[in-house]
Amino acid sequence: MEYNVPIKRVLISQEQIQKRAAELGEQISKDYAGKAPVIVGILRGSILFFADLVRNIKIDCSFDFMSLSSYNGGTSSSGKVRLNLDLREDIKGKDVIIVEDIVDTGLTANYLFNLLNTRQPSSIALCTMLDKPSNREIPFKPTYTAFTIENEFVIGYGLDYNEIYRNLPFIGVFDESKK
Repeated sequence: MEYNVPIKRVLISQEQIQKRAAELGEQISKDYAGKAPVIVGILRGSILFFADLVRNIKIDCSFDFMSLSSYNGGTSSSGKVRLNLDLREDIKGKDVIIVEDIVDTGLTANYLFNLLNTRQPSSIALCTMLDKPSNREIPFKPTYTAFTIENEFVIGYGLDYNEIYRNLPFIGVFDESKK
């Protein structure tokens, strides 16, 4: 099926993402064997990757969700993180794995770790579909990374531009000249 979307090229296919999610699910299952982590999906961007990942985690776990924003409709971070939806579950003494769509500047990841650490979890890890280390403003290294990408604005597979293109079954490099 062909999509009429403003992209320069497909960067990562659905098949590549699903293969990598399976590998990461297996690794998380090994790393957390005997534990029952809380898997926290960061809405809305992580939802497709979250679903692929958790289907491949073969240990007991529970799900919760948070919503944060820092882009506010643009193609670069505003630099200010806003909490839109908080956890419903108490994480004190629990192992927490945050699932993100992308770690870009590091601001959201840093905000999350600082916020969640105040709630005294046993541990916190971050699994990201995409890591963009060349754009870091705050030093941060995800625990698990599916793909490392260059500093390009990407859409699809949960990633959006002005809340659209999340439904694309691939990750593409956004072409601003076609928007």
